[in-house]
Amino acid sequence: MYYPDELIEEVRMKNDIVNVISGYVRIQKKGSSYFGLCPFHNEKSPSFSVSPTKQMYYCFGCGAGGNVITFVMEYENATFQEAVKMLAEKAGVSLPEMEYSEEVKRKESRRATLLEIQKEAAKYYYYMLRSPRGKTGFQYLSGRQLSEETMKKFGLGYADGAASDLTAYLRSKGYADELINESGLIAFDEKRGMHDKFWNRVMFPIQDSNHRVIGFGGRVMGDAKPKYLNSPETMIFDKSRNLYGLNFARTSRKGNFILCEGYMDVIAMHQAGFTQAVASLGTAFTAGQAALLKRYTEEVLLAYDSDGAGVNAALRAIGILREAGLRGKVIDMQPYKDPDEFVKNMGAEAFQERIEQAQNSFFFELKILERDFRMDDPESKTAFHREIAKKLCSFEEEVERENYIESVAGKYNIGYENLRKLVSSYAARTGLVQPVARPKSTVTKKNTPEENVKKSQRLLLTWITEEPEIYPKIKAYITAQDFTEPLYEQVADKLFADLEQGSYNPAAIISAFEEEQEQRAVAEIFNTKLEELDTPKDREKAFNDIIYAVKENSFEYYSGRMGADMNALNQVISGKKALEELRKTHISL
Repeated sequence: MYYPDELIEEVRMKNDIVNVISGYVRIQKKGSSYFGLCPFHNEKSPSFSVSPTKQMYYCFGCGAGGNVITFVMEYENATFQEAVKMLAEKAGVSLPEMEYSEEVKRKESRRATLLEIQKEAAKYYYYMLRSPRGKTGFQYLSGRQLSEETMKKFGLGYADGAASDLTAYLRSKGYADELINESGLIAFDEKRGMHDKFWNRVMFPIQDSNHRVIGFGGRVMGDAKPKYLNSPETMIFDKSRNLYGLNFARTSRKGNFILCEGYMDVIAMHQAGFTQAVASLGTAFTAGQAALLKRYTEEVLLAYDSDGAGVNAALRAIGILREAGLRGKVIDMQPYKDPDEFVKNMGAEAFQERIEQAQNSFFFELKILERDFRMDDPESKTAFHREIAKKLCSFEEEVERENYIESVAGKYNIGYENLRKLVSSYAARTGLVQPVARPKSTVTKKNTPEENVKKSQRLLLTWITEEPEIYPKIKAYITAQDFTEPLYEQVADKLFADLEQGSYNPAAIISAFEEEQEQRAVAEIFNTKLEELDTPKDREKAFNDIIYAVKENSFEYYSGRMGADMNALNQVISGKKALEELRKTHISL
């Protein structure tokens, strides 16, 4: 069974959604809501909104939405029960031992089995590396100066050249082909059927923060492509919300994290004593990973490659860290390419010195920017100073901005007042602190009659949740059955029942729906936005138009079903009467 509804509601109510989400995502108050960059898709303009009134979140960009429990499920890749447990612990709510429904048991069993398969694969690769068949891999890792202790700590392994040995091994353990295929460890084609995805590669098990193997990275032996191959995303593996080495780094207590580019960099760092090192998982650093780091630290040191690609990746990561509210610094690896090479050649003490000398990320950005200008040419130099002023405008907090103006003026030998005036001038022309506008959804819908009907119904439900005091004024005309979409009718029925009892709890309504897509749809229903209207008179006209449109559609809907639906006749009779009254009535807001 599920936890009792009243207990779930207690957990939800004791976890304010703004407080919880601000622990993962940097959000700022704009009007009655909070906005920030969505952790569920990459974006540059904030489209992720959090409503303290509704206790809900919604992304106008990708459509992700729900209540605080939904957020934890989505962000942590957790089941409903796991999310409730996390939030209960956070709020100090005691939970009883659970008995699971058959559906939940099946989902939990599938998840547990996928974790078992990853664990068995890790054991297989681990054994293979230490067998005669793993000689090539073992020589490679030894040549990279990794100790046996380090190889063991990270569970390093080897996939040899055999095409289907792991597949056969997992089958021998009794795992069904369907689950083996879902694990991401197997490939399939018509010629060979099911066969191993990884072969002739040194294997790096990827573990979550609780040391559970959730995927793999494999480095090819030789010059074949791709050089690195990673597991695809699965039910248990989300690349954008995990970091390689985090299971060890989160307990390092070093006061900062070192963000590297690759698996070998992380392993070399840990072997040298820098146990706070982590890396993204074969993809660019994401906002979700930044939010993950924010749980454990306030400062992140970038140890990216010193080549052009590494510099560009560092610049991108700096922006993501800043948006997440993290302090970023950049470690200078020159004259070596990466931290692995640096430590091998210079040693741990020299690397510690570089950590202590790590450059403020803003000044690193300016150093890279300076390369595009000639300091011996007055015109080019002035253009550079203008770019500096433009970047200084990115600091919204006045005290922070002033401190940077003072530091930059000293470093680049610009008069403080001159730079300050330049910043003020640029801010006046462009807007120093741009308010976050509610963006239009990038989830486009065709402007069909059917979609217009749905939109009017969503608009009405959103309006009622934002201004519940209007419900008594419309309940004589509108019932839950007027919402002709089945999901909308269910939402309206629950919402109206709550309002009749004097309660107002849209976030709780989301918990009544089990499927993620339904929860997203409910969140959208409660976050449909009307265009900004200039006057109260315009708002009232728009509201009355929406009421009439919903009722008129309901009348037409049931009129077309009178022959097949006995209930339709009653709806048509009451609907016709309500429409006649609405034509003569103006509902005041």
